[in-house]
Formats: sequence, structure tokens, C-alpha cells
Amino acid sequence: MAGLAPAHAEGRLSLIRDAEIEHTIGSYAQPLFAAAGLDAEAVKIHLVNDPRLNAFVAGGLNLFINTGLLEASETPNEVIGVIAHEIGHIEGGHLIRRKEAMENATAEAILAMVLGTAVAAAGGGLAGAVIYQGGAEMAQNSLLRYSQSQESAADQAGVRYLDQTGQSAHGLLKLFGKLSDLDVLSSQRQSPYQRTHPLTRERMRFVEYHVEGSKFSGVQDPPARLQAHGRMVAKLIGFLETPERVFKLYPATDKSIPARYARAVAYHRNADLPKALAETESLIAEQPDDPYFQELKGQILFERGELKAAVAPYRRAAELAPRTALLRAELGRVLIESGEKNALPLAIENLRVAVAGEPTYAPHWHFLGVALGRNGDFPESSLAFAERAILNGRGPEARFHAEKALKGLPPGTPQAVRAQDIINEADNIKRVADR
Repeated sequence: MAGLAPAHAEGRLSLIRDAEIEHTIGSYAQPLFAAAGLDAEAVKIHLVNDPRLNAFVAGGLNLFINTGLLEASETPNEVIGVIAHEIGHIEGGHLIRRKEAMENATAEAILAMVLGTAVAAAGGGLAGAVIYQGGAEMAQNSLLRYSQSQESAADQAGVRYLDQTGQSAHGLLKLFGKLSDLDVLSSQRQSPYQRTHPLTRERMRFVEYHVEGSKFSGVQDPPARLQAHGRMVAKLIGFLETPERVFKLYPATDKSIPARYARAVAYHRNADLPKALAETESLIAEQPDDPYFQELKGQILFERGELKAAVAPYRRAAELAPRTALLRAELGRVLIESGEKNALPLAIENLRVAVAGEPTYAPHWHFLGVALGRNGDFPESSLAFAERAILNGRGPEARFHAEKALKGLPPGTPQAVRAQDIINEADNIKRVADR
């Protein structure tokens, strides 16, 4: 339910969702966006399930980060340094050549444009799949290539944002060192970040000089941020690496929170429900008001078929983080499947909060449509399915559902007006396709 899953087969990528990881990365990025004079609340974090080191900004304030970059990071400061550099590209206007085409697109569509991929239907789950076409590589796509002068300008802006927020550039320098080590590898094994953001000795020297001269170079990540980072990395490893590797990295003798977190996920993936719940319950006992531990308990129960038992922890998670759209959507989905008496109105309530918070995320509309339909509100259900279809670029399907909705919606209502707008959007999609 968190959207995380084991890595896909070779040649297949996916955008994955996880409320906790998105919150952690958002906490890194928001002060930097504010330092750059950008709307810190507008940044959207997208996780790409790819083991290679990469990150990029596209389509406005959409920040894409590979899970491989996060797993390889040893401290928050390394990731923060990368984000600062990426924001430097925004300030420098380096995205203008592709912004117009992508600023209103969904995250899946943006990723498809950048990677040269096709996007699979995203209505059936909480993560939209993206599939490589013909082995396209980021390094071969000019949308992500920057000139050396642009890279240097982004470095200069990035370290300025770090200084303005009282943070060290040491993490950025450390990442440069890792990329420099990869330089000896063949192009097939190199990180796509290195190929699209070419590293030169001059760039490394500039950051080295900054680290030597900045009064913030000795600043360390605060303990709370280190703890959140350790949890994030452990969670990613728990979901994306093999259970055998998880138990090797986080042996039973390690009683830290990140270790228990990773093991709980690995036990769950091994279908060992008692051990998975035992580790999770130990985390909840220590931090009962942590929404993400509650979420994990709900996910474990839900995915093991304990549908009614999953409702309580998901409800608690949503109560603890009521503004988190993904948690509200997860609760809505569990309520739909639980069969609980009077569950559908509560599911609809939570899913409406989710679509209000993330109106361009098609799966939220899908589950809202399901809940409304099961509750007997067929016109509103059709409108929700029309929203899902138009977001996925499926014009004929969107028109079908919007026309169906119009037949039952009172004329002149906001819902009826929106249905007509979707019909017009669908017609525009068809006109473009027919050119």
C-alpha cells in the first residue's frame, strides 16, 4: 500500500509512492527552494525505482530522485547537496527549453518524455509503471543534457543555497568523489547522473575551495534528520533488496529503529507474518504516534488478507498525518476492501481529501470512482473515472465517462461543468492525435 515493491525485472522502471520518504525528501528540499525564492510548498517529489545514481528536475518543481541515489547516500547532506545543485538549474533557466511541454503533465508523462518511454495504465494500483522502449538511455536524450557552463552555474547556485540555509557543501563534494570513482567504469556501468551532468576537475575544485572557505563546512546533520535518513534508507533496502541482503545488512543483533524497520519489511516479504508484526509492534511501542509505523502495520495486515484488522492502523496513520494525501488514499482503499459496515462513506471522505491534495494523481481518482460506484452515486463515480482517464491521456475513455456523468448530474453544477471541460479536453487530445 505504501507503493514500494521489490525491484522490477530488468528493463522496467516505475514511479513508486511512499508517504514517509516523500516527506523526508521534502524536508530536505523545501528550505532550499525557499532560499532560491521559489514556492517551497509547490515542490513535488517523485521516486524512480532505479538502482543507479540519478536525480533531475523537470516540468516545473518536479524533483525526480532514483532510489539508487538514496540507498547509496550515507548522510542527508549528500542528498541535500544534489537537490541544491538541481535547484540551481531552475534558477539558471536551464529548464526553459522543455518546461512548456511538461509543466502541466503528470509525473508519469514527464518521466516518459525525459526517458523516451511509454507509460502503462496507472488505474490499477498506487504506482504507475514506466517501461523502457528500445533500451533508451537518459544520456542519449538531450532533455537532460547540460553544458559545462550550466553545470558550473548550478554548482555556484547550489553552494549559495547551502550557505543561506546554514548547511555544508561537504555532502555534494562527497557525491562528486563517488561519481569520479565511477569515471573509470565503462559507459554502460556509469551512472546516468554522471553522463547527463558531466563532472570535470574544475567543478570538483570549485566545490573543494568552497568547502575549505565556508563557515558552514563543519555543520553536521542534526540527530533527528540522521534518524529520518537512516529510516528512509532502511525502508528502501527492506522493500527493494532481497530479504537475504536485508538480513545481512541489518542482523537480528541490531536493535536500532532502522534495523527493525528493514527487518519488519523483509519478514513481510518473506510471508513471515508473526515476525513482521513483532518487529512492527516493537516500533509502535517505542513511538506510538509515528504515522508511518502504523501505516506499515496496516500494509502488512492488508497484504496478508487481514482486511478488517488493517483498518485500525491505517485510520490511526491518517489521524496522525491528516494532511498527507497518500495516507488518506490508502485508508480509503482499505475501507473499500474491508467490507465494514458504513465503510464506504468514510472511504469517500478520505479519497476526496486525497484528490484535493493531489489532483493530478490518477490512482486517487480511480479508487474514488470505485467507492462512489459501490455507494450508488453513479454520476459522480463516472466523473471520477473521467478524471482518471484524462490524466492518463486516454481521451476516448475520458469522453465516455464524462458523457455518462453528464446524464445524471444536475445542469450548471460544478460537477457538470467539469464533466463538459473533460469532454473538451478529450476532443483536444483527439485533434492533436489526428494531425
